[in-house]
Amino acid sequence: MEKTAWPRRKVLKGIALIGVFGGLAWRFLVPSKKAPKKALFEIDKKDIPLRGALVYKRSRVVVIRSETDIYALSLVCTHLGCTVNVTAEDMVCPCHGSVFDREGNVLKGPSDKPLERLEVEERGEKLVVLV
Repeated sequence: MEKTAWPRRKVLKGIALIGVFGGLAWRFLVPSKKAPKKALFEIDKKDIPLRGALVYKRSRVVVIRSETDIYALSLVCTHLGCTVNVTAEDMVCPCHGSVFDREGNVLKGPSDKPLERLEVEERGEKLVVLV
């Protein structure tokens, strides 16, 4: 009579490998719960002029009010992380010359990604910029 059972070590190694690879697969396939966003700062809605912007250099954020919307953009250039300057028409990176429109879209490189749009939450007459 011939034994066909696997040795215990091989079985245990196989179970361990399945556990490790299963855990890694779980980590990448199942979305993780994101931490709640934190308030960066709070402003009054009435302080933002229509078709205007408020620049917060220390936080590296601009809050823009268009005809229909209020939104915030990060002033961190997506090329190499310099702080973008806000002008009346557009936003310009002083380091390498990337130019962005008032929506944060790239008009001129070397940057190839738009500026990050930050979440703005309305709380009555206040606006809270979240990160």
